[in-house]
Parts: sequence; C-alpha cells; structure tokens
Amino acid sequence: MLISEFMKERQENLLREIIDSYVKTCQPVSSRLISQVGDFSVSPATIRNEMMELENLGLITQTHTSSGRIPTEKGYQFYVDNFLDKAELPAKNQKALAEIIRSTKNFEALVIKELVKKMAEISREAVFIAFSDHDFYYTGLSNLFVQPEFAKHQLVTQLSRVIDHLDETIGKIFDQLENEVEVSIGSKNPFGRDCSTVLTKYQVNSNEGLVGILGPIRMNYQINVGLVKYGQALINNLG
Repeated sequence: MLISEFMKERQENLLREIIDSYVKTCQPVSSRLISQVGDFSVSPATIRNEMMELENLGLITQTHTSSGRIPTEKGYQFYVDNFLDKAELPAKNQKALAEIIRSTKNFEALVIKELVKKMAEISREAVFIAFSDHDFYYTGLSNLFVQPEFAKHQLVTQLSRVIDHLDETIGKIFDQLENEVEVSIGSKNPFGRDCSTVLTKYQVNSNEGLVGILGPIRMNYQINVGLVKYGQALINNLG
C-alpha cells in the first residue's frame, strides 16, 4: 500500500511545508514555526501530533529531543513523486536561458557550456553536461562548497571523489537513461549517497548526451527539475 493512502491531506500539506522551509533555511522546522507561517488553521499541539504521524511513516525525523523536524530521504522521495506540480521553470529563468542560444541554430559546445553556466547560476548547484561518454564539462562547484551540508570535511572529500570519477559514473549509467528527467536521491543516487542528481538525456542529430544537476539532498527539486527539462528542450531544438 502506498504511503499516501495512510496520509490525510493535512499531513501531506504539512510535509510539503516542512520540506519547503528546510530547503530554504537548512534549519529544523518546529510546530510553532509552521503555525506562524503555514496556512494551517489548527493549534501547534495538533501540528505536533501530525508531525509525529509523519515521523512514524519515516518521512521526517527529529535530530534532537527539543529540536524541530527535518525531512528524511524517504520524505524527499515522496515530495518528488507527489508534489512537483509539473515543475515549470519560471518565465524569467526561461528567458535568461533562451537568450543564450538565441543567436545560434547549431549544436556548438561553447554555446552549450554558456547555457550550463547559467543553469548553475539559477540552481545554485553544480551542473554537468556530457557530450559523449568521455567528453564532459561541469561548472558550479563553488555553489556546492558553500552549502551548509558540505561544511563537514568528510562530505567535501566524498563530493570531490564524486567529481573526480564523474566520467566513469556517466559511462556506467548512460545507456540506462531515458529522455525523461530522472531524480536520484541519496542512497539511490549513482553519483554518491550524500547528494542528489536531476538529469536527462538530450539528442541533437547524431549528438547524444546528458545534462544534469548535482547538489545536496536538500535541494530545490521544483526548480531543478524544471531547469533540466527546459535546458533539455533548448538543446534538443538545436541542429
């Protein structure tokens, strides 16, 4: 039975509010905060009870006895599976990306790299593109290293290892990917269990490759899925 069959609409809205808040602030979310900023016409006590239900389902967890809750990997997966609302990229971001390739109608690596740089700027994550299994480009690493998650030396070392072997991982997963956007979170992420990726394939004449966003598990999936979709569409229209 699916998790959503156990959950009430209010619990689903609460989970969404917790994840949205945590993605923005990287701070545990308390019932008091939810009652102040969320659209919930119930008491903090009721919210605490609902939070306990979400915790029992494994969707959120409490880091300390007196702290608020943070999403679990399972919670993020539920969010991605149920709350992305078509993941349309905001019009201002679409315009910024489209402007980069406006002057070209051909598949040019230099133009594509500029597009990827803009995607990294918008997402505030690292973005990579593979032109073939062994020819790839990435940018935006500085965006990752300023994220609170990567303040720990161990995580920086692990992420650096991921980047060092990016081409190997791309080579392993390339043939398994479809043209749909795929989101891989934590333990399901072939690039490393401490991060998430949003990626897809593109096809321009004989040029086939993939484009993806790499970031912490606490990422803005709504924006990033829309960003990869739109970037794919722009690249596919070249040629």
